[in-house]
Amino acid sequence: MYKPTIGLEIHIQLMTETKIFCGCSTEFARVPNTNICPVCIGLPGALPVLNEKVVEYGVKLGIALKASINRFSSFYRKNYFYPDLPKGYQITQYAIPIAKGGYLEIGPAHQNRAGSQKKKIRIEKAHIEEDSGKSIHMGDITESEFSLIDFNRSGIPLLEIVTLPDIETPDEAYDFLILLRSIVRYIGVSMGDMEKGAMRCDVNISVSKDETMGTKVEIKNLNSFRSVKRALEYEIERQIGALKKGERIVQETRHFDEKEDTTKPMRTKEELNDYRYFPEPDLPPLVISDEFIENIKNTIPELPNTKEERYIKEFEISSDYARTIAYHPKLAEYFENIVKYVGIKMAKDVANFIMVDLSAYLNETKKEIDKIDFTKEKFKELLDLIDNKTISRNIAKEVINESLRTGKTPSEIVSKKGCTQITDEDGIKKLVIEVLNENETQVKQYLSGETKVIGFLVGQTMKKSKGKANPELVNRILYNELENLRK
Repeated sequence: MYKPTIGLEIHIQLMTETKIFCGCSTEFARVPNTNICPVCIGLPGALPVLNEKVVEYGVKLGIALKASINRFSSFYRKNYFYPDLPKGYQITQYAIPIAKGGYLEIGPAHQNRAGSQKKKIRIEKAHIEEDSGKSIHMGDITESEFSLIDFNRSGIPLLEIVTLPDIETPDEAYDFLILLRSIVRYIGVSMGDMEKGAMRCDVNISVSKDETMGTKVEIKNLNSFRSVKRALEYEIERQIGALKKGERIVQETRHFDEKEDTTKPMRTKEELNDYRYFPEPDLPPLVISDEFIENIKNTIPELPNTKEERYIKEFEISSDYARTIAYHPKLAEYFENIVKYVGIKMAKDVANFIMVDLSAYLNETKKEIDKIDFTKEKFKELLDLIDNKTISRNIAKEVINESLRTGKTPSEIVSKKGCTQITDEDGIKKLVIEVLNENETQVKQYLSGETKVIGFLVGQTMKKSKGKANPELVNRILYNELENLRK
C-alpha cells in the first residue's frame, strides 16, 4: 500500500490599492510595464516603505486561520536570479513570519455525509512577501524560443501560506483550496481568483510504502483548483509506478502540462541555502500591538465553514446546499435576507429554489446573485402562492423563470398566464380516468403488483393538465381509482 503525502504552498494576492513597498497601482490587466516605479524595478537608491494595509490584511487572514500572530517579525532578502526579478532578490519574511500555526478543517459538516468526520489540515506559517514580475512565454514553456517580461506584478503584496504535510489525497487538497478561497473572500483580503493570479498554488508531493516520507517533488504551473487535483492524481500514479519498478524518485520541480494532463521535469529543486537569506537592511522590524490585533479581530465576520454548520443545524437544509450557499458570500447574504423576511420554516424551500432555479438562471446569464431582480418581497409572494395552493411547485419554477426575465411579480405572471393550480377534484378525476384508459398496459402492471408504475401515471396526468393539477390530489385520486379497479 503506497501512502501519498501532500503539502501546499499558496500565494494569496492581498487586495490593496497600492503595492507592498511603493505607491504604484495594483490594478489588474493594465498595459505591460506601466504600473512601475524605481522601487518596483530596483533602481539604485530607491527605498521600500511598508504598506500598512498589507499588515492589516496579513493579520486578518492569520486570525481567520486560527494562527498565532507574531507581535515582532522581520523582513529578509531571498536571493536568486531570474529574468522577472529585477532586483536580483525578493523581499520576504523568513525567520519570523507574521503568523504561525493555525489550521482549517475540511470535509463533511456532520458525520452522515460520506460517513466520515472533518479533517484538520495544519498550517505551518503565513508570511508577507512581494511578488516578482511575470514571464510571458511564446509557446510551450519547455520549447519557447524567447519570453517577454511584464514588471507590473513586481511588488504586488502576497501572503504565502504553507501547510504541514497533512493532506493525503487530491480531493483533500481541492477541498482545502476551495475553503481557503471562500475565507479570503469573506474577510475581504483577496478576490482569490486563480485565473487572475490572485491565488496561486504550488504542490509538494511524495509517495512512500510506509509512514516515512518519500522524496518530495514540487509541481508548478497550476492554474486552477481542477489543475491541482489533476496534477496530483497524475503525479501519485507516476511515483507509484516508478517505485514498483524499483526506480529512485528524484527531488525536483516539475511543470504541469494542461493539454496532456502530465507533469514534466523543469529543474532540480533548490535548497534553502541556495537562496542566501539575510535580513533586509532597508526595512525596520515589524512590530504589531495587541490593540491593532484586537481591532482587526472585531472586524472578522462569520466564516463559511461555521456558516455551513449553522445552516444544517438551524435551517435543516442538505449539507451540499448548505456548503454551496455558505461558501459564496453574495449567495449566503441573499439567502439569509430572504429567510429572515419569509421565516425560518421556509428556509428549505428558499434553498431549493435558489440552488435549482435561480442557479440555472445565473449560470445561463453569467450574472451575480446581487444583480438579479428577484427580491425578498417577490420570494414571499411566490411562497404564499404555493402555500395557499394557487400554484404548484412545478408552476412556481416557471413563474420564477418568467419573473427573472421580465421583472414582473409572481402574482402578475399567474394572473396574466392563467396558470393557477387546478384543485377541482372532479376535473382532476376526469383527467385521471382518461389517463387510465389510454395506458392499459401500465394499469395491468400496477394491478399485478408493480406499484411503482403509478409514478408514470402521475406524470401523464400532470402532462395532460399542462402541469396545473395539484400533485397531491392527482396522487390520491389515481391511487383510489386504481384500487377500485383492483376490487
